[in-house]
Amino acid sequence: MDALKEITLTQLSLRNGQDKPEVWVAFKGQVYDVSSSRLWRDGKHYEHWAGQDLTDELKDAPHTEEVFSKFKVVGILKF
Repeated sequence: MDALKEITLTQLSLRNGQDKPEVWVAFKGQVYDVSSSRLWRDGKHYEHWAGQDLTDELKDAPHTEEVFSKFKVVGILKF
């Protein structure tokens, strides 16, 4: 398995569904490509925005962190 690339907060913010075709979100240090999800179309999922670290926001969600298992990990968030 190849090592995952480090992704900065700036790189993550550019994958917000507006600036580039990829739609990414971060959770617990991993960056996920959610581009294939119709729920993240245009980079917005209810009151949450793509291109951000959503770790602290999961507590408000009606689902668990298992939802991220549906998506490919594209990198590790570098702070």
